[in-house]
Amino acid sequence: MKTTSFLAVAASIIVSAEALVLQQKQNGPRVVGLETERRPAVNPIHRDRLRRRGTVVVNLDNEETLYFINATVGTPPRSVRLHIDTGSSDLWVNTPGSQLCLQQSKPCQYAGTYSANSSSTYEYIGSYFNISYVDGSGASGDYVSDTVSFGGQKLDRLQFGIGYSSTNGQGILGIGYTINEVQVGRAGKPAYPNLPAKMVDDGLIQSNAYSLWLNDLDANTGNILFGGVDSEKYIGDLETLPIQAERGVFAEFLITLTRLQLGTQNIGGDLALAVLLDTGSSLTYLPDTMVQAIYTQVGAQFDSDQGAAYVPCSLARNKTTMDFTFSSPTISVDMNELVLDLVTSSGKRPTFQNGVPACLFGIAPAGSGTNVLGDTFLRSAYVVYDLDNNQISLAPTKFNSTTTNVKEIGRGAGSVPGATVVANPVAATAGISGTSLMGSLGLGNSATQSFTPVMGVILATATAFLTGVMLVF
Repeated sequence: MKTTSFLAVAASIIVSAEALVLQQKQNGPRVVGLETERRPAVNPIHRDRLRRRGTVVVNLDNEETLYFINATVGTPPRSVRLHIDTGSSDLWVNTPGSQLCLQQSKPCQYAGTYSANSSSTYEYIGSYFNISYVDGSGASGDYVSDTVSFGGQKLDRLQFGIGYSSTNGQGILGIGYTINEVQVGRAGKPAYPNLPAKMVDDGLIQSNAYSLWLNDLDANTGNILFGGVDSEKYIGDLETLPIQAERGVFAEFLITLTRLQLGTQNIGGDLALAVLLDTGSSLTYLPDTMVQAIYTQVGAQFDSDQGAAYVPCSLARNKTTMDFTFSSPTISVDMNELVLDLVTSSGKRPTFQNGVPACLFGIAPAGSGTNVLGDTFLRSAYVVYDLDNNQISLAPTKFNSTTTNVKEIGRGAGSVPGATVVANPVAATAGISGTSLMGSLGLGNSATQSFTPVMGVILATATAFLTGVMLVF
């Protein structure tokens, strides 16, 4: 999630349901593992638009919660449900007496709240917690410390914020670089140990690093491992790339995309394009010229009002892959990971005017914003975020793996088990396109795009589909 503080960016939401604790065994690996639970978003375009505009997800409800972590805060422990976010760095929770939580609709009930005065282990730090997003939404109140437990582990005196005033019914667990903490960016104070750093300090894990396995689009569970990797959750070897610094500072998880191919068609070659790994984005956002080429090949119909494209749901059965290369490795994304089901709040599925069921296509134009590899890419990748060494390790994911082989991430260079550093990786020289897709395609609200099926016979209903982008709900 992008904040207005220095170099903070929109990033990931991931979470835990039931915890699998894998740390502090006698002479065994120090790894804290959490199973993640996925709940489909009813309106991923709405959700991403808020995030890419620089906001938190304001209209939270059960359906819009994608990945969450269950935790307890205080003594006696109070249960809270938190978004886990690699693009911010502060943990904050709502308090039950806030104006938001007292609303008749009870927006905080689902996620839970924390009352400092009800906890015997609460300690006040300062009244300078104030995290805000580009549109002014966010939370403000006190910085405090208290006992926080998750995954069967307890952290004493973990610093976090209390949202005495907030616009979000669910708290956030930021696990990004500490330079993005509000205490640093707004209060001008030294960084404090946020969750992963505190886990290192307390000896729960060796290194400030964690790995993510989202599993496929149909799966409800995946996992996050703090301080470890699971070699049964990916194919081949992990390959390690440098995170791209910004103005000499490491602040967000940017790596360099060097090639993009759809089937046999080259979408972008000899690239040096910075892309953000963001599990908080439902879709993937790429430069407009690339997106135009992709839409032409798959026959996607762009809706300028929504800033998204729609395809017949039958496209999910096509066997063509979209291949993302990062010097090395290449991550191949199946078409069925790029075609997202749409269901309205009334339970109906939209169709095109000819009655063909319509699905959302998982690639959208970045416009003037950051190029983001969101969930439609990341489900196909196993990702290790190594904050200590400013590196990302990638491998193709192994979908629906039922076996496990967890190994500890040690300290120092080359500490990610099974990972090989990529030789001579390309450094990013570009990152944001300034051309809008609507302008490049010449699309208005009712315009249509010609269809060139260079992938072969993709859509049996292509002709009727192109009668317009209007959907019937």
